[in-house]
Amino acid sequence: MRELTYVARHTVRWREAPDPKLRSGQEAIVAPVAATSCDVDSAILAGHGFLDPPFALGHECVAEVVDIGDAVTSVTPGDLVVVPWSVNCGGCGHCRAGLTAHCTAVPHMAMYGAPIGGDWGGLFSDLVRVPWADAMLVPLPDGLDPVAMASASDNWSLSWRLVAPHLKARPGARVLVVARGSIGLYVCDIARALGAGEVLYVDPDPGHREIARGYGAATAETLEPVPHGFDLAVEATGRVDQLALALRSLAPEGVCESAGNHFRPGELPLLDMYLTGVTLRVARDNVRAHLPDALDLALTGTVAPERVVSHVLDWEQLPEALPEKHLKPVFVRDLAHRETVA
Repeated sequence: MRELTYVARHTVRWREAPDPKLRSGQEAIVAPVAATSCDVDSAILAGHGFLDPPFALGHECVAEVVDIGDAVTSVTPGDLVVVPWSVNCGGCGHCRAGLTAHCTAVPHMAMYGAPIGGDWGGLFSDLVRVPWADAMLVPLPDGLDPVAMASASDNWSLSWRLVAPHLKARPGARVLVVARGSIGLYVCDIARALGAGEVLYVDPDPGHREIARGYGAATAETLEPVPHGFDLAVEATGRVDQLALALRSLAPEGVCESAGNHFRPGELPLLDMYLTGVTLRVARDNVRAHLPDALDLALTGTVAPERVVSHVLDWEQLPEALPEKHLKPVFVRDLAHRETVA
């Protein structure tokens, strides 16, 4: 089989690798059918990450189950499933507590798409081994489009977690979104659907702002801090100055969720945060725990994640197209190609 491999700045190539094999009765082999880039992949491809190439890329996809072990009961070959970005067993104390990104059965932060916690390959691969299929794989509900939901492995479900629990606790909350990619746009859509009183989206990209306005958000190219302006702020830029902007805009006891990958150091307004009494959460997401809830929201028809998909491209275009600057490209494989690979 082939796996798409990051080899140098702005450069990816197909690399031949052995076909994955089932190693236990709990495992499954899947073939991605609609895979997309996470917002952080753009930073990695631009050379801003902290991991040296080469390594297999990709950690967001809907896949078709190709083979399963004897002990797997939740999926069967031919099923379409969401493959969570992190590798987790489902049975350890952390997994049972919903901390699936911190599973103790594997090295810390074991994941697809980057050699953190071991080398598990990437989801831009013809075939992928899933070690705990019943714990990890989530069947894609009937009626949901694999292309629209290709990001459910990470960015879409993360966006649900960034706002849904807060809006449940604070109905009608005012929401500030400071972003540069798909996460911020998904947040706008979800926040509107869940009853946010106000959503302001800040992004220098006019195309992104247009999508946000389509979700009912007010938009701005840039913004000065708005003291006591928002109950919830979501930062998804990876820039500490923009995180500081979000923090300075919070109301007393407000909450800031940082979904940006901050590869560079910076300074936070700690005194302002202290005086306002804000809560800041910076975390990689335990997506498997709330993936079903995020998919349930998609099933209601009150959200439109497909509007964030910027391009639908053929699987074979991955080496040329992935390094290009696209908001949210989805790479698809048709049935004939999947049968050939499998």
